[in-house]
Amino acid sequence: MEFLRPAGWEEALAAKAEHPDAVPLAGGTDIMVELNFGRRRPRTLLDLSAIPELHAVERTPSAVRLGAAVPYTRIVEDLADVLPGLAMASRTVGSPQIRNRGSVGGNLGSASPAGDAHPALLAAGATVEAESVRGTRHIPVEEFCTGVKRNALAEDELIRTVRVRPAAGPQQFSKVGTRNAMTIAVCAFALALHPGSRTVRSGIGSAAPTPVRAPEAEEFLGRILDEGGYWESGEPVPPLVAEEFASLCAAACDPIDDVRGSAAYRRHAVRVMAQRTWEWAWAGYRPGAAGNDDGGGAACV
Repeated sequence: MEFLRPAGWEEALAAKAEHPDAVPLAGGTDIMVELNFGRRRPRTLLDLSAIPELHAVERTPSAVRLGAAVPYTRIVEDLADVLPGLAMASRTVGSPQIRNRGSVGGNLGSASPAGDAHPALLAAGATVEAESVRGTRHIPVEEFCTGVKRNALAEDELIRTVRVRPAAGPQQFSKVGTRNAMTIAVCAFALALHPGSRTVRSGIGSAAPTPVRAPEAEEFLGRILDEGGYWESGEPVPPLVAEEFASLCAAACDPIDDVRGSAAYRRHAVRVMAQRTWEWAWAGYRPGAAGNDDGGGAACV
């Protein structure tokens, strides 16, 4: 096995172009498990841990740009005010040791349907910045995962940053596991309200071959909030709306039976999580406090 450790970003891109089969290594929380159990034996490892750009965070009014190697711990400690949904999801990842090493970029690169960051990124409307010696591409997060552990990166591309809009309204995340800590999600659900554009976005994990949104549920709930004047009033929304939203979210799933749970259980759990996260998010919504989708404050309960 060949081991490459570039000292800078341009050197890393050149190495990836020369060795397109090289497997990127940063936190190593996924690849090291596969190596230790003999499930994977790549010819080349590309260690990106020494590249400063991948550990950087840039905050602007319109976006938070997370370097691909920014660990979950930093998101929890430093970015919960602007990325509350992602911070909630980050708190559920593994153990403290895993959160200190693992990153959102690594989670995306692994492209597991059960990746904890994916639902929150879908709900927030994130974009993946992929780069190669040929140039830069910006990939909407809903187009990034193309199958189970498959992603949209070209052979010579690496993830440089993940761009996420600061929360302009309440965000929530919920996860079901077989135990309370250090567990792979049986299924997960994220929700974000975007009052500036009067839209709702969702994210579902571990209930389809890729992380998915529930577009019919989003459109339904957004329309009810708009036509009923709820964005302005902040008044309670009839319970039947929450039930229909939850049912539409469950219908968006395409789950399987496996050792962690049955397809029927996953659909049921997504329905329950969708209804609860909606109720929690709306309870945290205050009319006039949300600003717009280009920035502003965040509400999280």
